[in-house]
This record gives sequence, C-alpha cells and structure tokens, in this order.
Amino acid sequence: MKNESKNYIELLNSLPCNVRNIVKRLSKNVVQKMEEIRLRVNNPLMIHMDNEEKFVSSSGEIADMFEDSYIVTQEDCEKAIQLISKSSIYAFEEEIKNGFITLKGGYRVGICGKCVLEKGEIKTIKNISGYNYRIMRELIGISDEIMKYILFSPDIVYNTLIISPPQCGKTTLLRDIARNISNGIPQMNYKGHNIAIVDERSEIAACYNGIPQNDVGYRTDVLDCCPKDTGIIMLIRSMSPDVLITDEIGKIEDIKAIHEALNAGVKIITTIHGYNINDIMRKEYIKELITEKEFNRYIVLSNRFGAGTIETILDDNLKVIFKGPYRGKVSK
Repeated sequence: MKNESKNYIELLNSLPCNVRNIVKRLSKNVVQKMEEIRLRVNNPLMIHMDNEEKFVSSSGEIADMFEDSYIVTQEDCEKAIQLISKSSIYAFEEEIKNGFITLKGGYRVGICGKCVLEKGEIKTIKNISGYNYRIMRELIGISDEIMKYILFSPDIVYNTLIISPPQCGKTTLLRDIARNISNGIPQMNYKGHNIAIVDERSEIAACYNGIPQNDVGYRTDVLDCCPKDTGIIMLIRSMSPDVLITDEIGKIEDIKAIHEALNAGVKIITTIHGYNINDIMRKEYIKELITEKEFNRYIVLSNRFGAGTIETILDDNLKVIFKGPYRGKVSK
C-alpha cells in the first residue's frame, strides 16, 4: 500500500499545478475508481471511471455539465510535458515519437500533437495539445485460480490467447499470469519457467529506465518499447526463454514471429482485441492460428465484475472448459 501511495505521488507530480490541485481534491472513492485523466487544450478536464467519461470541476467535484468543468489551458499542457519529461524532452524523444511516456511507478501518459516527419517516419511530436494519463493498477493474485487451466503438470505451459474488448483487464491479467509462471506456484508443485516479455508499449512491465515497475516475476526478462515481431525473434535468439509473453497481436508480422517461436519450442501467451472467439475468427491471420490449433487455451474477458472478469475458457477444440463470469481474488 505504501508503494502504491508513493507511485500515486509520482503521478500527481507529473500533472500541471492547476490540474494537480484539482485531482488532489477528488474524493477517495473517485480516486480508487479512476482509470484515466484527460487533458485537452481549451476543453474540459475529464476522468474515465465506471466505464464513463466524467467532467471535473475546479473544486474537484464530478460535474454534470460542460460549463461546470475546469477548462484545460494551453499553459497547463505546456507545463505538463516539462513535468513528464523532467524538463528534458530530448531524453524522451524515442518514447515521444511513439506517442507516450512511461512515468516512474508504472503510469503511462499518451500524448497528441503535431507529428514531425523525417524521411517519412515520425521523428517527434510537438505542439502537444492532448494528454491521457492512464492509471496503472496491479491486481496481484487475479490469475491465481485460473492457472490450473494454463499449466499442465509441473513442466508444461499451454499456449494461451486472451480475448478481450478494450478496458476489460487483458493486460492486467496477462501481467499476473507472467508473475505466476515466472515465480512458480508451490501449491501446484510448479517451480516456474524463464519468461521473456516483449513490451511494445510499456504496458505490461511498465519499465522506467529499463527497470520493470510492475511485478512480472523474478525469472522474467523484458524487452521494452520494441515491436512485437522484432522483439520475439531477438528474445528467442538472445535470452532462451521457455515462455514468451506479449500483448495485442494482430499484424501478419506478429503471426509470423509467433510461428517462429512455436517452431523453436517456445510457449506463447498473448492477447488480442475481441469480444469472443467468433469475433476474432473474422481476422484472417488469427483464424489460421485457431484452425491449426496453435493455441491450447482461449480466455475470454469482459468487464462485468470489473477488470479481468473471465467469461469463458476454451480448449484447442473450442470446447468450453470453464464458464463464468468470474473475477479472481486480489491479494494486493
């Protein structure tokens, strides 16, 4: 809890003064539910909670009307990038050109503005006019009860695909699965495996200066801010992982890299945007993975009981082997 409070202070200190003071006035209940803080020049300060966007007033109250909300100024946004980058924007150029910066403590700030191109590629983003502060919360233990569907015997990890709509906890669940596989589970007589994570958008491990801010286990290596297809091949060749974990597959390059990992005998646990198995079967390259039974388990998520609610788990024949809805207990 003390560590979480310290991390939240890091978030507060990255907000421009006017917005910081407003966020400090938010009720404890709102802070606990808050998932995003949105800053847009000349537009209302907003937060995302309870699956809705909410206006926030200058007094730190949830406002019903646009007119009652605090209007974010250009000065607020100019100050925000100074605070996020510790007044050293050039040191964060690589992250900025990818559209986000990861803060100490694991929070991530998405940014929008004018893209500066060089030889057809984004060099940086300037005139930043929009920020999305995403509130990272680790839910330690949320995967504990489903590990028996992912592990077979003390030595075998099933290739697993997590299917989830946006903001339903797929990355949160994936992170906790990584922790369990990495650390081992004494109750299951499972000693753990070496894991390699390709964290393309710094969402799984949330590395800051190369150090994971999230608990992804002590047998885990993280390749941060690297494209999935490139990272998968690099890690196979350099780190000899037993299990590879990445997030949000979809491109043909991702699928080719996954095939190479599977051919090398490496297990894969990853995620994809979708509502159910039929939804992702419409995606040509994903359909091939399913029909060829490359994955042994499919975990379908929703947000019915909060992030990480499991609706169903299916085997490689698409037979339901677990039916929810169910949300695992959280120990932290």
